[in-house]
Amino acid sequence: MIKIFPIRPIYLAFLTVLIYFLVYHFSLITVLLVFLSFLFLIAQYDRKTCFKTVSFLLFFVLYFYLSYRQAEYDYQNAPKQINQLRIIPDTISLNGDSLNFRGKSGSKIYQAFYTLKSQKEKRYFENLWKTSNMRVSADLTEADSQRNFGGFDYRSYLKTQKIYRLATIKKIERVQPVQDLSLFDYLHEWRRRAFVAVNHKFPVPMRHYMTGLLFGYLDKSFDEMSDIYSSLGIIHLFALSGMQVGFFIGYFRYLGLRLGIRRDYMNWLQLPFSLLYAGLTGFSVSVVRSLLQSNLANLGFTKTDNFAITIMLMFFMMPHFLLTAGGVLSFVYAFILSMIDFRHLSQPKRWGAQMLTLSLGVLPFLMWYFSSFQPLSVFLTAIFSLIFDGLILPILTVVFLLSPFVLLTKVNLFFIFLERIIVFINQIFSRPFVLGQPSLWVLVFMLLILGLLYDYRNKRKIAAVLTASFILLLLIAKNPLVNEVTILDIGQGDSIFLRDIKGKTILIDVGGRVVFSRPDKWQERVSTANAEKTLIPYLKSRGVSKIDQMVLTHTDADHVGDMKTVAKAFKIGEVLVSSGSLTNADFTAKLKKMQVKVAVLKAGDRLPLMGSQLHVLYPFKTGDGGNNDSVVLYGKLLNLSFLFTGDLEKEGEEKLMTAYPRLKTDVLKAGHHGSKGSSSLNFLRQIQPKTVLISAGKNNRYGHPHQETLKRIAKVKSRVYRTDQQGALRFKGIRSWTFETVR
Repeated sequence: MIKIFPIRPIYLAFLTVLIYFLVYHFSLITVLLVFLSFLFLIAQYDRKTCFKTVSFLLFFVLYFYLSYRQAEYDYQNAPKQINQLRIIPDTISLNGDSLNFRGKSGSKIYQAFYTLKSQKEKRYFENLWKTSNMRVSADLTEADSQRNFGGFDYRSYLKTQKIYRLATIKKIERVQPVQDLSLFDYLHEWRRRAFVAVNHKFPVPMRHYMTGLLFGYLDKSFDEMSDIYSSLGIIHLFALSGMQVGFFIGYFRYLGLRLGIRRDYMNWLQLPFSLLYAGLTGFSVSVVRSLLQSNLANLGFTKTDNFAITIMLMFFMMPHFLLTAGGVLSFVYAFILSMIDFRHLSQPKRWGAQMLTLSLGVLPFLMWYFSSFQPLSVFLTAIFSLIFDGLILPILTVVFLLSPFVLLTKVNLFFIFLERIIVFINQIFSRPFVLGQPSLWVLVFMLLILGLLYDYRNKRKIAAVLTASFILLLLIAKNPLVNEVTILDIGQGDSIFLRDIKGKTILIDVGGRVVFSRPDKWQERVSTANAEKTLIPYLKSRGVSKIDQMVLTHTDADHVGDMKTVAKAFKIGEVLVSSGSLTNADFTAKLKKMQVKVAVLKAGDRLPLMGSQLHVLYPFKTGDGGNNDSVVLYGKLLNLSFLFTGDLEKEGEEKLMTAYPRLKTDVLKAGHHGSKGSSSLNFLRQIQPKTVLISAGKNNRYGHPHQETLKRIAKVKSRVYRTDQQGALRFKGIRSWTFETVR
């Protein structure tokens, strides 16, 4: 079969991947890489071979282009309303009184959300495993796109799943099981039925490991442990891939051969078994990839040929498998394993060389997606892979298969002990190394250097130069040589990050979620702090591992609510607060739990930054820690002056004007998210800002920024930029500023 390809399959696979990104993520670097690849093709092969290769690739160009155009058409022409959804049962997820699932209406798939109205309704959906038609009243909306620089793009992610609208269900009128089912419907039902059975029969944490390692599903109640596994760099053990596929395919073939089935027959029987296993694990990219490689190996394809053909087949089976972190990392690991060959080394050296090569090879991608690396993960992966593969998988499989006859719940003691060990290790090594997110150019050069380093690993001088170059690229990603002032989009709240070219960092407020009322027990949701999805990923992408000074302007939850979460993720030099904030007992207690140095700011204090200083203008005396007791900072940074006013309202603005009658600024961070009671006309006329920045959550319940405030800003002819409309706002520069927004 290899002879049907004009050139080596691995080269074709590489070119196909480049063409895919050229169509779906057009950029200068993809154009350059495609151009250089074709120059290499012309230089290495004769005209006839080049023609065959180009003809082969043109098929993929046409396929990718038509797929892209179809997706754009489907997105632009999505229905305006629906009244019926066909539930895909194994996508049902409950979190307190929140229900979400994926459902079909016609040929379209929707991500649906619904707030449960009663405990009875919750129990119904907890136990639902049948494919059902749901008659609903629902609003269709577009998913949110990227809101912070380098942040998660929910809309783009859903597009990779062929989901173009969100369905917010207002009312469920009827739910009725579907009788006419396809093979894939049955697979979804069997998988969901397994979740329901496991959740009913087995205790926590055992059931998490059973659903996670056998069926590829982890519910929200595992989030805390999931974060711990992530911080230790071993969460990938729950991403079903070669380990689980090898285990189940291996035992399937072993039992078949022991029963006397011929090996060639087993190769064919493995195909339907692969489809069954893929369905029961949710058709994840890593599982499908592993199953494809396993079946291709039965046909005689090995190493790079196997890997290359798998890539080309995946483009037809799951076209967007390279647009997710899990898909990319799965194929990166598979590529490295197909390329490296350390058979000439002794077993201990071979194991060490493989671990080092895998860790280095995947490092640029870990930086690209997560901006960090846990060195301990190399050792932990090796140890826990053996435990998971050799002990936990067999135990869970046997326990699950025996569960209709006998419940072996005492096994849960083992998983309780395992989690205690994991938590203990995390307490010692809780923070991975923050390395920053490389630019696309830096990422490509890192990969190129690693490839050359592998080729020239035995030539010391060349290897030394390449190693030094790689370290230099790591430093560039870790320490961006630029000053910045960034207003992050953290939803309804404030968080402003400042860093100078020397690496000095100041964080003004951290955001947080305001809690209005306590729900009943059955309605309580497992939630993550806003900072974990917005502020922390951004700071890590900028290479930040330490915040030198954290200024907490006042005690409102939408400014300080996530301070413990941020302190857990980063080392904090000192926390700076007003004396009035320390009169709030609850706030003071939280500060003590953070175990960081705390200092009081007062008018006249200065914070050095960017070769200049941030001046503390306010408050003048001890207040109550509320809006009009907000810390106000002012500074001439590079070529612009900035005024940060926290939640200051009209009363505080008047005091500020009286104390500083000549105060002017180029950039104003509007007080209290642009509320009606802030940014008074007299204040705006006195300080004469050229630009006003407003931090407010999209569609927030307060109606911030208020229309009257926007009209006042318009009267003084200031430009307005809002996080609710434009996402994060950022000034960057070395000697002067350039301004950019996410949107």
